[in-house]
Amino acid sequence: MATRTVRYSVVQRKNLGKDKDTIPEKFYAQAQASGERLTDEMAERIQQASTVTRADVVAVLVALEDVIVDALKDGEIVRLGNIGSFQIGLSSSGAETEDGYNASMIKRAKVNFRAGTALTGILPNLSYSKVPILVRKKPDTDTTNSGTGDSDNFEL
Repeated sequence: MATRTVRYSVVQRKNLGKDKDTIPEKFYAQAQASGERLTDEMAERIQQASTVTRADVVAVLVALEDVIVDALKDGEIVRLGNIGSFQIGLSSSGAETEDGYNASMIKRAKVNFRAGTALTGILPNLSYSKVPILVRKKPDTDTTNSGTGDSDNFEL
């Protein structure tokens, strides 16, 4: 398997442990995205690697999104083969007894993703390259690349 390089910056972070007032801040690596891969580009690459047209791939990816959303709303775990699985997780306050617990104690729901072997398998073969901290730019008003207008833009 080919080695891939992950870009990172070094950032200072506060200690959030119980000794937070006595332990000084430390420096940690923070992964820096080198860009993003949008649905249209992925569809184009899939088309080149298969006999399926780009339009068919886009249609399947859009339908996959809908199916995943519906399954999560139904409380199901969604397993995408060796890519990984999605499941709803909850954060709530606690009750002294089971009978004392009610749904109003649920603070929020989130989507948990557990990476499968296709994703975790790449991790041992990564290399790392230090870059300056990237600063987020304001989004462009042109939304032709993502279709959603919520793409992130970065600069050094």
